[in-house]
Amino acid sequence: MSDLKERAENVLAPALAYHTEIVVENARGLTIEATDGKKYIDFCSGLATTNLGHLPPTVVNAVENQLKRFIHSGCIFYYDTVVELAERLAERTPGDIGMFFFSNSGAEAVEGAIKLARFYTGRQGIIAFTGSFHGRTMGAATLTASSSKYRRGYHPLLPSVYHAPYPYCYRCPVGQKQGECENECLGQIENIFENLITPGEVACIIIEPILGEGGYAVPPSAYMQKLRELCTNHGIMLIADEVQTGMGRTGRWFAMEHYGVVPDIITIGKGIASGFPLSAVASSKAVMGNWTVGMHGTTFGGNPVSCAAAVAVVDTIEKDDLLKNVEKVSAYATNRLKAMMAKHRVIGDVRGKGFMIGIELIKGDRKPDALATTRMLKACEDRGLLIVECGKYKNVVRLMPPMTTTEEEMTRALDIFEDALGDLA
Repeated sequence: MSDLKERAENVLAPALAYHTEIVVENARGLTIEATDGKKYIDFCSGLATTNLGHLPPTVVNAVENQLKRFIHSGCIFYYDTVVELAERLAERTPGDIGMFFFSNSGAEAVEGAIKLARFYTGRQGIIAFTGSFHGRTMGAATLTASSSKYRRGYHPLLPSVYHAPYPYCYRCPVGQKQGECENECLGQIENIFENLITPGEVACIIIEPILGEGGYAVPPSAYMQKLRELCTNHGIMLIADEVQTGMGRTGRWFAMEHYGVVPDIITIGKGIASGFPLSAVASSKAVMGNWTVGMHGTTFGGNPVSCAAAVAVVDTIEKDDLLKNVEKVSAYATNRLKAMMAKHRVIGDVRGKGFMIGIELIKGDRKPDALATTRMLKACEDRGLLIVECGKYKNVVRLMPPMTTTEEEMTRALDIFEDALGDLA
């Protein structure tokens, strides 16, 4: 045990888990250097947050310039960076979504989104999905259904929340064969309407466009389109939780674009400021404009420094054509991983969009192999590649490289990954 870890255990709450025992000295781009001098390729990106890599020059420069002006405002006076950021986002959000409320974390954005949906519709019911992760605050934890540990000891939670099965096609929740179903799992929402709560009482349905902690599952486009239709028909607000998927990580500004679906509300976080604390609730003026002064609030949300970082992030993604880079390099990575799957029976599925890539490890008959995943993470770390797991059974390896990752850098990482597969033989 390192001295720092021992000190940390004496003063930091044990609720927060660390994925490795590495002590970082510095980080730049894709590379983390530990205090022992060892260097690692970082394919965790601070859990899909440092979208431009560590210490991106454009962000550092923008932050330094803002720090010379002022650090904090609260809502005492107007300042330019928060308005500039909202204007830039409004040019890139789908449909008529163009009004924003800034906060600090994904969970805060989710709380704001469900408050807005309940207020606007005058309804109370909320439908979320099994396997989902929306945060650990009381409301967000009620929506989260990826592990009971997020709820244990905190009841009663938010009332009038129901869960439907997520369309996780590799492990179909209604027993259909992948690629052969007619989105029968969508019928489970109709069952909720029939047996638990009428659609006229439901304020919103909140969904991750790609299941995050639940296993990087990608729903069929037809499912998302029919979900949009269902919400429209019943006057239910569709909330896309894009905290992890948004801001270009999947090769589009927002992952719902892959499905041709425009939600009513979007939550944004993680990569929006490439490491600085910032999040947002986004909706149309017709919806969010109904909030009046004091109905929602924040002290630190939309901090000038974080907003300056986020403006630089948006501008850098555009200037360096990073959406195209994500599409190109992720296609190469997916093809290579599928070639590995053909040679290694331990890989049951390769899936994802852009730089959200999931590799599901299995043993016979598609049984989840969490032990293989643990061994794989350790084998990669020993070789200098940092990755983490996800999924209900902790058997999905997830790759979350920065959007700046080149094909050459991806090749180096996948060489390590393929070599580490040998440890599982």
